[in-house]
Amino acid sequence: MMFAKILCVLYVNMSGYDTLYQDVDVVYYRNPLEFFSEYGSGSQNYDIIFQHDGSSQPRYAPYSSNSGFFYTRSNKKVQYLLTSLLYHGDLIRKTRTHQQVLNQLLLEHSSLFGLKVKTLDRHDYNQFPGGYHFNYDHSTMHQIISGELKPYIFHMFFTDGKETKVKFLKQFGEWYVHEECTEKLIGNANNLPASSQCCSATPLISCYYKDKPSAVPCNDSPSHDKNGEPFWKQ
Repeated sequence: MMFAKILCVLYVNMSGYDTLYQDVDVVYYRNPLEFFSEYGSGSQNYDIIFQHDGSSQPRYAPYSSNSGFFYTRSNKKVQYLLTSLLYHGDLIRKTRTHQQVLNQLLLEHSSLFGLKVKTLDRHDYNQFPGGYHFNYDHSTMHQIISGELKPYIFHMFFTDGKETKVKFLKQFGEWYVHEECTEKLIGNANNLPASSQCCSATPLISCYYKDKPSAVPCNDSPSHDKNGEPFWKQ
């Protein structure tokens, strides 16, 4: 799976197409391609653009790039970067993450080969918020839930494990898959289209933690974090 993540971007890029890659824990509110194709955003000046990871750990320095949401221009510099990342598969396997290896290669390729790298501002919550804001910026999350703020996407990174991410998305009001379809292969479902059998037209909201953002008050639920304050103040 880790190698497929690299190859799917590399092959499309080598075919002459700019590429937007995303993990499956991303919610769309607006078309992000509009941002990356807009000259006023300044994004045209870069070869590769990443969402900020939210972490300031030294192993991700200096870019703190998130490998779960990024945009690439189709050019030789990007293709060389992705090929180098593929050749460092042993390190990816050892560290069990793309990000640590990728961030080191970004530093090398920007210095040696002139690769132009941009990481979107972590504090520019109007455009590309994510798990960092979910956990630490409840003011922004209230604005998204109320509809006051409409970013391009929301990315549930900065969260450990698939099970926790699913719980957070359900509570956030951004989960639309019926329970009976979450753990089965589509090929094992009935002959009905997956959209009619598995997908809900309205969000399937569940409460799990009172101290995490939720589409409805979850104050009767336990806290996720030690000494966590309720998201909805009474």
